[in-house]
Amino acid sequence: MSLDHGYLQYPRLRHGMDHDRYGWSMLAQRPAVRWPGDRPLALWINLSLEHFPLDPKGEGFKPHGSMVMPYPDLRHYTLRDYGNRVGVFRVLDALERHGLQASVAVNGELALRYPALLRRLKARAAELVAHGWNMDSVHHGGLSPEREAGYIARTLEALAPWSDTPIRGWLSPARSQSENTPELLRQAGIEWFGDWVNDELPYAFATAHGPLTALPLSMELEDRFIVGENLHAESEYADQMIDACEFLLEEAQRSGQGRLLALSLHPWVMGQPHRIGHLERVFAHLAGRAALLWNATPSQIVAAAR
Repeated sequence: MSLDHGYLQYPRLRHGMDHDRYGWSMLAQRPAVRWPGDRPLALWINLSLEHFPLDPKGEGFKPHGSMVMPYPDLRHYTLRDYGNRVGVFRVLDALERHGLQASVAVNGELALRYPALLRRLKARAAELVAHGWNMDSVHHGGLSPEREAGYIARTLEALAPWSDTPIRGWLSPARSQSENTPELLRQAGIEWFGDWVNDELPYAFATAHGPLTALPLSMELEDRFIVGENLHAESEYADQMIDACEFLLEEAQRSGQGRLLALSLHPWVMGQPHRIGHLERVFAHLAGRAALLWNATPSQIVAAAR
């Protein structure tokens, strides 16, 4: 049975993209990106600090990591909470030992619940990235623009006291967006977001309120995805991070075009005592490549790519 030809005909059918969010652009055909110091590989490490409510409503959908057992699901709630009380400090200390920096994506509600943690982050001068209100406030189709704008405004208001500069970046809970999210982010003063993973370098993203930058935060290199969903061993996680680093370095040097290594971490995953050693192995390898890596904040990477 063949598909009727009419299914392939629609008003925006054309070469490249069928929308105006961003231009048709193949990675190998773009002008070369050059990172400061002419280093071939930019390194972005992001640590996500999240609050999973004990009684999620699951409006839209429940993100991975939400409560799954009958209320009160203390087994899963306390594991997530462990990451913000214990695991995060292990990860921060490991970064410091190896001379690496990371941005920190924070739920707005978590900033209200853990002021001591936010003080620690501010003392480290880590770039704060807005990560939505909480992990039960997902941005999804069907959410009214007014309510979604409220999520964004509340998040930025909660994080503002902990950042010396305006919050520039956004990572949606579960990386989910509605059709209105880009416009609402730009309207709120956000300059870049990390939700879309359809590329390996920053790219220009159009909205009705002006340009944004899409800065892909790789899901394939995310601890929660590799260890929590794909069920790979911690040692395999470390091997994959190191393999990605070495491949991107080789590709960047061979092509003469800068590349980006983006690592996404969750302290309730890699901050566990049986996993932190494998994360330290990754950090040690990255630190050993310091002459070739530009370890930068996401906003610095966006500015350099422009």
